[in-house]
Amino acid sequence: MKATFKKYLLQFKRPGGTSRGVLKTKETWFLTLENDGKIGVGECGLFRGLSHDDVPGFEAKCQWVADHIHLGLERLLTELMDFPSLQFGLEQAFLSFQSQHPFALFDSPFLREEAPIPINGLIWMGDTGFMKSQIDEKLEQGFSCLKLKIGAIDFTEELRLLETLRNHFSPDEIELRVDANGAFAPEDALDKLKGLAPYQIHSIEQPIKQGQWELMRALCEASPLPIALDEELIGVTHVTKKEELLQMIQPQYIILKPSLVGGFGSGEEWIGLAEKYNIGWWVTSALESNIGLNAIAQWTATLGSKMPQGLGTGALFSNNIESPLYVAQGGLHYDKSKKWNMEPINEICI
Repeated sequence: MKATFKKYLLQFKRPGGTSRGVLKTKETWFLTLENDGKIGVGECGLFRGLSHDDVPGFEAKCQWVADHIHLGLERLLTELMDFPSLQFGLEQAFLSFQSQHPFALFDSPFLREEAPIPINGLIWMGDTGFMKSQIDEKLEQGFSCLKLKIGAIDFTEELRLLETLRNHFSPDEIELRVDANGAFAPEDALDKLKGLAPYQIHSIEQPIKQGQWELMRALCEASPLPIALDEELIGVTHVTKKEELLQMIQPQYIILKPSLVGGFGSGEEWIGLAEKYNIGWWVTSALESNIGLNAIAQWTATLGSKMPQGLGTGALFSNNIESPLYVAQGGLHYDKSKKWNMEPINEICI
């Protein structure tokens, strides 16, 4: 079996604002397995500045994987504990290689019966007018769950935006989630959470920077709205450490991004621990191309969660891989009548 890695730069249609800065491009890596004319494709969704494996030796590790693909999936996953995006890409590529179709990885109603997965509509940071225009667009598209990136503009302006939404839509009509991406300072985080509480927010993701377990635990205990851990899970690779984190912080939710937490096996390990401690969870993509998004969606569809998932990022890029995935009426759909555009995939990967 031959393994090949190729880098691909995804271009945002319009810049995406977060508390860490404005995103214009997103680097990703495609892994292709080939043997006797049969191929398998996976995406290693490296996220610069965020991924645990955003290290100087990443490209060298890709080459090491290609040179040692004969070791097999289980051995490679063990060797790559500190390279979660590579673990994720390998899982996909081996599933793809073993499948009758390279992009049919998991049997589920989503793939088989075209049953949509409910998702949240993502609202990027920007000035008030820009954020309001995105909200109007998502509401017109039929979303009943919105996730707003917060923490980069004036907090009072963000509260006004939430107040406007709540004046028009009750929690029964629109579920509101917010994502601070660690933007709040520990000394005023609780005050900001109290400021958000009147707007009946479903949850806030990562209010303070990761790695401050005692401070995060205190916030989870005192917060008037549920807290979801996101970046906090990055780099926590061993099951004992995962359990220690959940026991220590006791969050209300965790958010699983397979590219950042080490793929499906690691994600299911997190889910098992979360359910052991009565912690809720949902799955989110991390700006992968449609190749990675497709894999995440198919996996998510097998997990039985009824909550809106964070899988609406496929339309963000001008040069994404054309696929059967599409978003309509607040759900991610898979149109079996539409084919994958294999030509650019072949050019990229082979």
